[in-house]
Amino acid sequence: MSYTIWITGLPCAGKTTLGKRLKYELIKKGHSVVHLDGDDIRKGLNSDLGFSSEDRKENLRRISHIAELLNKNGNLVIASFVSPTNELRNMISGIIQNIKLVYARCSLDECEKRDVKGMYKKARNKEIEDFTGIDAPFEEPDTSILIDTEKKDVDYCINELILNLDKELI
Repeated sequence: MSYTIWITGLPCAGKTTLGKRLKYELIKKGHSVVHLDGDDIRKGLNSDLGFSSEDRKENLRRISHIAELLNKNGNLVIASFVSPTNELRNMISGIIQNIKLVYARCSLDECEKRDVKGMYKKARNKEIEDFTGIDAPFEEPDTSILIDTEKKDVDYCINELILNLDKELI
């Protein structure tokens, strides 16, 4: 059975890092894995969308349908997207039949320290509007696998994540 492992969290919380490493580990175990990442998708498929509430919803709706299609074709999908609200995450769960939500928890302060692109600084200077965590909300997920990316290193986080996934994935 194929799943989508959906990693949510603030920008710079470690979602992409977790997604890439998890993909590597699951491929080693013989799985067919596709990693969908927010930055990559927005550069191509969803380059027509901005960051308004409506555009965020459409971005995640499209990705959810792609993930479900990939699952139906036997692929494990890892999706690394901010997906900032429970409403959006509920929409995603309504589209993807088999989904595991992973919350990459990291404080806003730490995310800002990790920000090599300077996006938080631009948001604080009002050069970017609707930036999640600054002037757009991020709600902690209601239910999920919690991975503390602030206090634990990547190896620990990946091991903890794999332990939390269903045995049939491993």
